Amino acid sequence: MNYEISQKFFFDAAHTLKREVEADSSLRIHGHTYQTEVSLSGQPDAVTGMVRDLGLVREAIAQVRTKLDHHMLDDVPGLGPATLENLCAFIWRELLPSVPGLSAVRVWRESVGDSCTLRA
Repeated sequence: MNYEISQKFFFDAAHTLKREVEADSSLRIHGHTYQTEVSLSGQPDAVTGMVRDLGLVREAIAQVRTKLDHHMLDDVPGLGPATLENLCAFIWRELLPSVPGLSAVRVWRESVGDSCTLRA
């Protein structure tokens, strides 16, 4: 059996976005509350009984969150256009070195029902 554990967090951020639909409102600076869930998979350690200590995962998340929370996403180095897909990929790249077993990153906007999941 394989276990999957997860940790959720949120961040508030502003951005602009060039789109074919809803173009006028997307081009103006606007903001969202982004919900994020980071998942890890693996086998529990024989001594600790944990796939990964979630305290360590929270520490890694805190470092990524500071790069996104209350920032203009257009200006975040390495993000690209502030799409849900790019946010998933950015968070994945940022967490991968310090979060072994990373298996999924999901980003969604509860207010409109949009979401994206990136899986290993």
